Amino acid sequence: MFIYSLRASTVKLVGVVCVALTVLITLIAFVPTYTSGTVSPTAADQTVSYSYDKIRTSGDAVNFLSQFGWTVDPEPAEVESVTIPAEFDKVYAAYNELQKAQGLNLAKYKGKEVTRYTFTVTNYEGYDGTVLANVLVYRNRVIGGDICSADVSGFVQGFEK
Repeated sequence: MFIYSLRASTVKLVGVVCVALTVLITLIAFVPTYTSGTVSPTAADQTVSYSYDKIRTSGDAVNFLSQFGWTVDPEPAEVESVTIPAEFDKVYAAYNELQKAQGLNLAKYKGKEVTRYTFTVTNYEGYDGTVLANVLVYRNRVIGGDICSADVSGFVQGFEK
């Protein structure tokens, strides 16, 4: 039977503790934080927060859109199951940039099947054509969406007016 005993000098112990603290501080600084229930749109305006959870029905999606000031027809124009592509092409990459600008990210849902609710917006100002609101829901949580025109040469924007 062999018995080994090690004696760490004080300098080595302090060095190991310093390295461990440095690694811990670095991890805390660079690991992103995610909110589960509400997202504040900007750092300057901390009084406004939106709830992205508990979307179980089309009525819940209507209430979600009303947080942003949108009035939509209560009956959805379309409810469809769609699959987020496993690999983003240029169009999906650009659409995900729009999602990131509003605090969401579709990259975490690649390959997942989600529900898309599409509503007709009735209070969009400054545009005479048909305006639609799309809400992407995965496991009762809004993961993305947009406000867009139905015209080919129209516009796409985030939820905020």
